[in-house]
Amino acid sequence: MKVIIKVIFFTVLSMQIFAQPRILSGPMLGPVELRDVKIWVEVSPEVKLVSLQYAKKGEAKSKTVHYKGELGNEFNPITFTLGGLDFNTTYQYKLFVNGKTTSAGGEFTTKDLWQWRKPVPDFSFLTGSCSYFNEPVFDRPGTPYGKDSSIFDAMAKEKAAFMLWLGDAWYTRDVDYYSEWGLWYRASRDRSLPVLQPFLKAMPQFGIWDDHDYGPNDIGKNYILKDATRKVFNSYFCNPSAGENGQGIYTMTSWGDVDVFMTDDRWWRSADRMKDSVNGEPNPEKRMLGKQQMEWLKNSLLYSNATFKIIAVGSQVLNPVSPFDKWRDFPAEYDELMNFLTEYNINGVLFLTGDRHHSEIIKVEREGTYPLYDITCSPLTSGTHTFGAAEKNNPYRVLGIDEKQNYTRLSFSGKRNERKLTVEYLGVKGEKLGEWSVSEKELKKP
Repeated sequence: MKVIIKVIFFTVLSMQIFAQPRILSGPMLGPVELRDVKIWVEVSPEVKLVSLQYAKKGEAKSKTVHYKGELGNEFNPITFTLGGLDFNTTYQYKLFVNGKTTSAGGEFTTKDLWQWRKPVPDFSFLTGSCSYFNEPVFDRPGTPYGKDSSIFDAMAKEKAAFMLWLGDAWYTRDVDYYSEWGLWYRASRDRSLPVLQPFLKAMPQFGIWDDHDYGPNDIGKNYILKDATRKVFNSYFCNPSAGENGQGIYTMTSWGDVDVFMTDDRWWRSADRMKDSVNGEPNPEKRMLGKQQMEWLKNSLLYSNATFKIIAVGSQVLNPVSPFDKWRDFPAEYDELMNFLTEYNINGVLFLTGDRHHSEIIKVEREGTYPLYDITCSPLTSGTHTFGAAEKNNPYRVLGIDEKQNYTRLSFSGKRNERKLTVEYLGVKGEKLGEWSVSEKELKKP
């Protein structure tokens, strides 16, 4: 009887501890601009009030803001927006739950107002794709697909301007595909893992999706839960915006003299099996970005004065010999963009892609103008891929990293009109696996 009482006591005690109001994941930094910042966090259902206190580093005077949105749901990801900040200033912050202080907090530094005043700033940002965290009860049998997640420890130590997730930030499983609750669970569970927490607050986090954090493998516009998964994604990333007219997740961010156009390769995507051509001509019905997003991208490229214009896509873009899904497999839309870049002489364009479970840089020449590059970054923690078949000795590959987990650092340096982009592929411990660079002059029409 005493043993039974003890078991009941410790069971009740553990349930009470588990049910305590608490922070489940975060804080995570969202966009940090000149005068405002977004800070994301997820709290447990028991939480009634979440507050954030912040102050300039080294100063005692602080401000407190209270979250005024809905709480008490099974999943409670929330975002604070702090405005009226000073530029080029470091702030410290901490979070309170139900009026009680927590150990959760961090610091951030607002952007500097360099335009028309100072030289173009040198900076770097991190990127990568394919982040799989094992959960054996739902994983497929056999060798675990998720690998060494300590890669995020190395990434957290980087002094980078921001991180750009290039898709598959989490992997939905069979049990999640057609369950709205499952989509929320997958994002919430993976985001809460301890190994991620130091990295999430170390630098601003931006994200685009690919198939696995959108839904089932290789799915596109036909996904019946696309509205639900869009809401989930926008709840676990606090990007500057998310599409237009309630559709898609595309957006952009600018840092220094770099514009990053973050595209959505799933919301409007035709089935991969749809014919590429009809009667010998590119099939106009087979599209990846869709007409609305393509119009936005074209106008954004025309408006941009950035030295480097980076188009981020979940799938590869240029690789002519890849047997897997890529933008080239949607030839009408692909040709539309290529012709547009040539017609309007858009300089400084590069593609930044994920998905492939290996990293590589693909170069494709264009007659009469500069070549295009596709910088592929993958995987962070998922299984790796080996170059084989037609890709084994791909003549379009400038640099390749296979069979190794890796993340990527893109660094921008140099005087105005002499800027250079350096791409470094880094391993689990931050060790250098490969390096390549290109100057702004090499990305201009001769």
